[in-house]
Amino acid sequence: MSVRCKLGDIMKQRRLSNKDVVALTGVSRNTITSLAANATKRIDYDTLEGLCRGLGVTPGDLIEYVPDDNTKTP
Repeated sequence: MSVRCKLGDIMKQRRLSNKDVVALTGVSRNTITSLAANATKRIDYDTLEGLCRGLGVTPGDLIEYVPDDNTKTP
């Protein structure tokens, strides 16, 4: 099971740089870089709120659940 942040995908689709997203959201550059690269294990509610507000998206637009291929359903 994996939870994936789709910020990098959104940034590519909209042709936004890290600097653009920082300006739109107020989220730090290091956090944006980490989230866009899907290299983080957690996200704070304040960060999620800033991204949603600044980018005009919902949490469901930013976060995706990807089940493992070999996960058995109960």
